[in-house]
Amino acid sequence: MRPSAVIILAAGEGTRMKSATPKVLHQIAGRSLLNHVIEAAAVTEPEHLMIVVGHGSNAVIEHLEEVAPWVSTVEQTERRGTGHAVRIALTALVEAGVSLDGGPVVVLTGDTPLLTGTTLLQLLSAHESHSAQATILTAELDDPFGYGRILRDGSRVSGIVEEKDATDEQRLINEINSGMYAFSAESIVGSINSLTTDNSQSEEYLTDVIELIATGGGVVLGVVAPDSNDILGINDRVQLADAAAIMRDRINERWMRSGVSILDSSSTWIDVDVDIAPDATVLPQSVLRGPTSIETGAEIGPGTTLISCEVGESAVVRHTWAELAVIGQSANVGPYTYLRPGTVIGARGKAGAFVEMKNSQLGDGSKVPHLSYVGDATIGEGSNIGAGTVFVNYDGVNKHHTVVGDGVRIGSDNMIVAPVEIGNGAYTAAGSVITDDVPPGAMAVARAKQRNVEGWVQRKRPGTVSAEAAQTSQDDSERLSPTSPENSLDN
Repeated sequence: MRPSAVIILAAGEGTRMKSATPKVLHQIAGRSLLNHVIEAAAVTEPEHLMIVVGHGSNAVIEHLEEVAPWVSTVEQTERRGTGHAVRIALTALVEAGVSLDGGPVVVLTGDTPLLTGTTLLQLLSAHESHSAQATILTAELDDPFGYGRILRDGSRVSGIVEEKDATDEQRLINEINSGMYAFSAESIVGSINSLTTDNSQSEEYLTDVIELIATGGGVVLGVVAPDSNDILGINDRVQLADAAAIMRDRINERWMRSGVSILDSSSTWIDVDVDIAPDATVLPQSVLRGPTSIETGAEIGPGTTLISCEVGESAVVRHTWAELAVIGQSANVGPYTYLRPGTVIGARGKAGAFVEMKNSQLGDGSKVPHLSYVGDATIGEGSNIGAGTVFVNYDGVNKHHTVVGDGVRIGSDNMIVAPVEIGNGAYTAAGSVITDDVPPGAMAVARAKQRNVEGWVQRKRPGTVSAEAAQTSQDDSERLSPTSPENSLDN
């Protein structure tokens, strides 16, 4: 049954997070806690989805406009409990002309990122098949301490008792209330206005609606979540880390069962928006973030972080940090390589050890093997950039572009001072500072002629280890010279 509305409660301050960021905006697996709940709710295809915001409302609304612009929001300026929040949401829906005569009204909490759409569909299926007025999502925990316990009369729920109010016998119950529900629209609208604040917190509790429906003879069900982790809420950084680890394991298991090899699941972190083809391999201590895509046969890691990258078929990426980069088919990257945004490595290309690239395109079969910086450059096919080369792209005010043609050989320890163009098939000599264009097929030599000043060390650095070594070498050379007296034929 399609819900007429889903209401997500996201107004809490989350003081135990000890953060300037609203609790529901903290992230795991590349999404905010709230966005995870929205994605789960979207599986049910609700006619309307209303988010109740409160603490940090401006930041939350801005986030929602980016990730889920189709949802509506209402602000709970005075946070007077979960029942109060739902009443505000229902009022806002009615004032917006929304009819609640169709499917049920689902209430969720915005800090339960492990909730799945499958679990919500099961909740709705049970709600519909039993013609229930209210259906509670519950969980069975080995240690239910601190949670409200579900009281049953046969298959029906007769009430919810909080930990502090429970008897010793009731505390033995391990079925707990998740705080998430499906209501018939008639029941929730009819009961919500009957809530009072006659309790220790002076708040309107949504759990009291369950009691009102049950005592009024309505059918209240409890549906146990298939995985108790589905209902886990986040209240502090410890719980945030625990939920992230559970999400990591879920994601990794899904990929492994889809044909991806993950050698160490505990050290591999993959965001929900990553896409990996079968027969790819992810080695230990690797992190795949954002909408990263990995093609079949690629090998990622160890010790690699890819953020919003594309990796082609059979590419190898080791000990690399890359962001917004494209790595082509059968390319080889790493170890200890930094690919910054705008980098494109062509098929069979290589960016080797201690190479940094930024906003540059490396053509098919071209190589930057080691110890180089390539910034704002276009390099053609089949070219080689020698060790220790720096593309000097910044003049202190503006960035400038360099073009290197096909089949070019850049010598080691070159400074390529942009803007400059090096033609197809050209060579540059080692140690050159290239400031002018190099024609196709030319050899560019841009270095001073070497001059040796004989005896400089002994004169300028007398008494040093260097001077002693130089003198020893000079003495040995003189002793072995054919003109030396000791080598004379007269001796």
